Amino acid sequence: MNTQSNAIPESFSESRAVAPVVISEAQRLYWLVRRELWENRSIYIAPLAVAGLILFGFLISVFHLPGKMRAALALSPMQQHDLIEQPYTFAALFIMGISFIVAVFYCLDALHGERRDRSILFWKSLPVSDLTTVLSKASIPIVVIPLLSFAITVATQWVMLMVSSVVLLASGLNVAMLWRQVSLFQMSLMLLYHLLALHGFWYAPIYGWLLLVSAWVRRAVFLWAILPLVAIGVFEKIAFNTTHFAAMLSYRFMGGGESAASSTPGHASIASMTHPAPGDFLTSPGLWIGLVFAALCLAGAVRLRRYRGPI
Repeated sequence: MNTQSNAIPESFSESRAVAPVVISEAQRLYWLVRRELWENRSIYIAPLAVAGLILFGFLISVFHLPGKMRAALALSPMQQHDLIEQPYTFAALFIMGISFIVAVFYCLDALHGERRDRSILFWKSLPVSDLTTVLSKASIPIVVIPLLSFAITVATQWVMLMVSSVVLLASGLNVAMLWRQVSLFQMSLMLLYHLLALHGFWYAPIYGWLLLVSAWVRRAVFLWAILPLVAIGVFEKIAFNTTHFAAMLSYRFMGGGESAASSTPGHASIASMTHPAPGDFLTSPGLWIGLVFAALCLAGAVRLRRYRGPI
């Protein structure tokens, strides 16, 4: 009797045993990226605010749209295209510019902020490696912000197109020319390619450098990110009377393509900003040199985060 009664609770307790949950590194990375979005709401609030400002200004200017469309009938097809597409291009440029500024300031504070507020002690107590943490922070400017910028820009442009169509129909004008000149599907494909190629992978060494500085310095992160670059350029100019380093930085910031330099002043379009063909872009030495430099900076940031404590 005793043997049987003891066996029942034992088998019951074994059946109630819970196996440990195994969390993959991909899942950890996903939740860390979500954590960055929770803690840094400016990543999506700033582009949304800019989109709202653009739509507000567009709603004011849309009252002049019928007269603008009538004036466009007297222009050549190329001039019509430039005139009608201009507000949509301006919206894309404005949102992209703000998103890049947000990405820069995010990188400057990403690893420095957690040391400043001492939250690094809490995050290091969790079973998450420094490599996964740094990769999650690097994925924000390289992948997340370009995709958010793309989604917000496309939504803004579609709202602008719908409002314009309603105004033209209410004025008794045909919307065929508007829809023919504003090909949002083609513009969206070029915009997505531009954001991922330029604002993502081409600017990766810039983001890597900023993350390295963020993990290294104790204060004045922005100055420490800028001053070494200025010092190198000044030293090269004084010592060798050359500007190769400044030209390299300009080449990186301008996108590395000939389109940015060859576009006429005062005129810009998504097509003129688009990088070379994907094959040419992927075989560009500047792309891979930049990615190697970004990888080295991220490796340095991982090592610094592992041994640096709170400020």
